[in-house]
Amino acid sequence: MKRSQEKPSQPELPPTSALDNPSSHEFGNWFEYPVRVQPHHTDYSGVVWHGSYIAWMEEARIECLRSIGIEFADLVAIGCDLPVVEMSLRYHRSIQLGMTVVVKTRMAEVTGVRINWDYAIVSIDGQQLYVTAKVTLVALDRERGKIMRQLPPSFKDALAKISALNND
Repeated sequence: MKRSQEKPSQPELPPTSALDNPSSHEFGNWFEYPVRVQPHHTDYSGVVWHGSYIAWMEEARIECLRSIGIEFADLVAIGCDLPVVEMSLRYHRSIQLGMTVVVKTRMAEVTGVRINWDYAIVSIDGQQLYVTAKVTLVALDRERGKIMRQLPPSFKDALAKISALNND
């Protein structure tokens, strides 16, 4: 058998829409949210439980919005919610109890009322990549339970600031 026809020793995963392997230079304008792994984040063996990553990503997104003046409670007060409608995660390597990692996030784009976010969970020094993800949110009218036709103006203006930062 020729070398080019040999099967790889480990099967390759099919591609997903999650970020595959962003290089560290791609994280220039990303919001950073540090997390120390606590016992309640892990399974019985001290490895971070997969659902913890999702909670960390939401916390990072909420703090990113807060950093540009958008309080989630204010959105709720005006009747706007931002439910997740699509999510794609890729687990690159496990994170252990006691480690500190950085959840990096950025708003990738806004199309109508769809808001797309990118995520990468990396080591403090940025050398190890643990998780990459993409999340799509929509603006929902809480009172009617229907997707809004457009984003509330103050929210749209603030998101434009993030978009400008990400495109610098």
